[in-house]
Amino acid sequence: MKIIALLICTFSIFFVEPAFAIEKPLVRFGVIPRYNPLIMYKHYQPIMDYLTAETPYRFELKISKDYPEAVRFLRERVTQVSSLGDVTFAEACTEYAAIPILKPLNKDGITTYRSAIIVRTDSPLQEIAELRGKSMAFGSIHSTSGNLIPRYLLWENGVGLRDLKSFSNLKHHDAVAKAILKGQFDAGAVKDVVAEKYQSHGLRILAWSAPIPAVPLVVRKDASPDIVKALTDALLKLDRNNPDHQKMMQTWDDEFNHGFAPASTEDYQDIFRMINNIPQGCGLRCHQ
Repeated sequence: MKIIALLICTFSIFFVEPAFAIEKPLVRFGVIPRYNPLIMYKHYQPIMDYLTAETPYRFELKISKDYPEAVRFLRERVTQVSSLGDVTFAEACTEYAAIPILKPLNKDGITTYRSAIIVRTDSPLQEIAELRGKSMAFGSIHSTSGNLIPRYLLWENGVGLRDLKSFSNLKHHDAVAKAILKGQFDAGAVKDVVAEKYQSHGLRILAWSAPIPAVPLVVRKDASPDIVKALTDALLKLDRNNPDHQKMMQTWDDEFNHGFAPASTEDYQDIFRMINNIPQGCGLRCHQ
């Protein structure tokens, strides 16, 4: 009992917020489930701590159970800002005129990322065309880099979904990578930062997509101008070349630890086009 009491006490002390933070107005920051919840909190809570310290608001992380819930949370004002994927932003934009305000820079200082098709290091597969008759793991049907882009990549290389032995949509990118490592699928699709992270664990990149617009931070069209300004000012002042900023951002998610740039709806027009090219929406009749 003493051990349990000590653990409870320690847990409580660890999560006690400073009085100045509790007194601030609350802003809930939504995030789509890119990884499992423990990894999500580890990677995103330091960003909330930074925003709370640098703005007049207390930022609270709100991780959705799936991609559609993140869109719904923003629509219903459960969250005031959300980190969505390109496809989920397109859905939010179409549904209730949500707008992007910021997009992250990558390690090269530009605002794009890529999708990767991955296989085990010991896989004999060398080209996308060789995926005919093989099994494939995709991310959520609402994922840009885990579903929309890799299906286009397959199609451009002459491989339709019907040409695969089988395929499944898994919950998040980490789940895809782990399923490939376990030999449950011949290949899978993940975002670049996940593909690179798992290379040392036994995965190999079979193919890269063309650059994709970086995932946006999104707000409702009628969002509070004060919150938007405070958020953008805090994130835009981060300098990826500043040693102090670099050190602070080391604990942040790999997709967010190189700084930010302004975003606009026009940045995502190619994603809108790709979605609209599929009659019933990606995930229902995608490239069959």
